[in-house]
Amino acid sequence: MVISLVALRQLFVMVSASSNTALRAMELSFSFSLSIIPVKAQPLKVGRIVTRPAPIRAVSVAGEQASSPLPDAAETTSPVNTPRRLLEELEQCKKVVYPKKKVPPRRFVLRPPDDAKLTQRFLNSPQLSLKSFPLLSSCLPPSQLNNSDRAWMDEYLLEAKQALGYPLEPSENLRDENPAKQFDTLLYLAFQHPTAESERTKTRHVRNGHSRLWFLGQFVLELALAEYFLQRYPRESPGPMRERVYALIGKRTMPKWIKAASLQNLVFPYDDIDKLVRKEREPPVKSVFWALFGAIYLCFGMPEVYRVLFEVFGMNPEDENCQPRLRRQLEDVDYVSVEFEGRQLGWQDVATYRPPQDALFAQPRLYRACVPPGMHRFRGNLWDFDSRPQVMKALGYPLQVTDRSPEITDARNIELGLGLQLCFTHPSMHKFYHPRFCYERLEYVGQKIQDLVMAERLLMKHLDAPGRWVQEKHRRLLMNRLCGRYLREKHLHKLIMYGESVQDKYEHVRQLRNPSTTAVQQAIHGLSYCVYGKSDVRRLMFEVFDFEQILPKAVWRPN
Repeated sequence: MVISLVALRQLFVMVSASSNTALRAMELSFSFSLSIIPVKAQPLKVGRIVTRPAPIRAVSVAGEQASSPLPDAAETTSPVNTPRRLLEELEQCKKVVYPKKKVPPRRFVLRPPDDAKLTQRFLNSPQLSLKSFPLLSSCLPPSQLNNSDRAWMDEYLLEAKQALGYPLEPSENLRDENPAKQFDTLLYLAFQHPTAESERTKTRHVRNGHSRLWFLGQFVLELALAEYFLQRYPRESPGPMRERVYALIGKRTMPKWIKAASLQNLVFPYDDIDKLVRKEREPPVKSVFWALFGAIYLCFGMPEVYRVLFEVFGMNPEDENCQPRLRRQLEDVDYVSVEFEGRQLGWQDVATYRPPQDALFAQPRLYRACVPPGMHRFRGNLWDFDSRPQVMKALGYPLQVTDRSPEITDARNIELGLGLQLCFTHPSMHKFYHPRFCYERLEYVGQKIQDLVMAERLLMKHLDAPGRWVQEKHRRLLMNRLCGRYLREKHLHKLIMYGESVQDKYEHVRQLRNPSTTAVQQAIHGLSYCVYGKSDVRRLMFEVFDFEQILPKAVWRPN
């Protein structure tokens, strides 16, 4: 028996008319239809459930008519298996599962910088204010100091200058040609370590200025102590010297020196340095320590670095904690220079030493400490006759230097040739019987001056870069494998003299040969610094060997 839809509607109206008034106020909506089309049971899908809103239909109750005519059920809903129904469900899923992405506000959209504004910002920066001191100018903050910076300087700067032994008058009163005029600004930046809980140290000009100072200061300290220990211990190999340097300025001993100079309250204004654990105490102290010597070097030079190290901080090279570990030492029977025979130089001798007017070298005492007098016995040997002209031609030696007599020029060229022969002498050649007849001491000073020259170059080249970025750039440019590669590009590695015990092994194993090419490269820089000064090291690094450009290996192609 089939009941029609019209009969059911009439029956529902009769029942609803006899009900109470509460039911009359209710609006009921439903649709009922009988279909003979079979419906397949869909399998249950595990995932996001999307509910479709049911079509709303208004039904007239007790003869009340709807406000608008309603379409039939067939017009609003499609059959289950029709393509139209599937397309509607798919459209609803897209609306829920894949919402439209919001467009970012205009202020967050990246735009290319305005060239005019960028140029004006660089021209107004203090980093371009000092034309005669480009390195000092590159370490100044990129923008002017604000009121918060001035407030710290007014409160703490006098205490810092008094602890370091400097006059209390403002350095701004000095003349423009004096680099110490910027000392107050650099000294303020030196104490603004990034771990301080202050909004002032997080500003860009303070953060970058401090990081660039500590990047420079670490290499200044290494070079200063390397020169000092080479002249103080003329017979010692570089191994014990490195241990002495680490014992003096290692990260574990730096808090001791900061406390000895009464600077701990400026580094930790709200904490007790003795109650802090190592990981909270050592990084800020190391950062301030390096930045402090970077500022001193820029304003006063290397002699002031020695004074602060040994007078203000009270470092003692003969302290029991600074002694290297005991090792088997080869007997050194060769002579040393007259300046070092029977005496140990103090820091005053190294800091206040000035070469005479007609000195052969830029650093005569350092040259005598690295090149033993016995090297004169090698004059006229096979290497001196065959290989030395090739090396001097590749390096552009000898340089044109004006002397008051030709005898001085000839003597310098002879000593330069002996130093170059020492640079190409591997320790396997003579070290067992003559410990100083190898390139180790020149390599030690050459590595330090090479680091400092590259650091100065990067600071002047990248004015807007923070210290950590410059340090990573510095590390990548001075990798050992690259330093040896520069020497091999000039085909100078073939002139290295090896001992008979390792000659065959080094000829067939490239991995053993590469460290020696790096050592020879650094020894050449050390000799250049001793003979001609820092300017010649720059010439070798950036004109002869081109350290800033990684040269690809040439690929052989058949004709």
